[in-house]
Amino acid sequence: MQRSPRNSDEHPFADPSLYRKLAGSLQYLSITHHDIAFATNIVCQHMHNPTIQDYQVLKRLLCYIQGTIALGFQISSGDLQLRTYAAADWAADTSDHKSISSFFPFLGNSLISWSVKK
Repeated sequence: MQRSPRNSDEHPFADPSLYRKLAGSLQYLSITHHDIAFATNIVCQHMHNPTIQDYQVLKRLLCYIQGTIALGFQISSGDLQLRTYAAADWAADTSDHKSISSFFPFLGNSLISWSVKK
């Protein structure tokens, strides 16, 4: 049995196709704007059945991008050598004995991605 929406924001968004197109565009943009990667991941988790509230979150992210679009990283045409640095700390957290690993790929002098996992 499905629960009924508590408020109008939880009702299904009228144009899920538009939501999916915008969310997909955000995924592409997050390649050069790492500051939106986490928020984009959250937005994309709702692509199957977006609500009005999900669309409002997506619009807020688009407004943020509009104000910060010039802040993406630039890749110069000089040295385009791909280098990746990695680090690992086995059982670093003494409370749960889990390891922490990370990697940082660079294209020339530009960091193009990063990951830290426990």
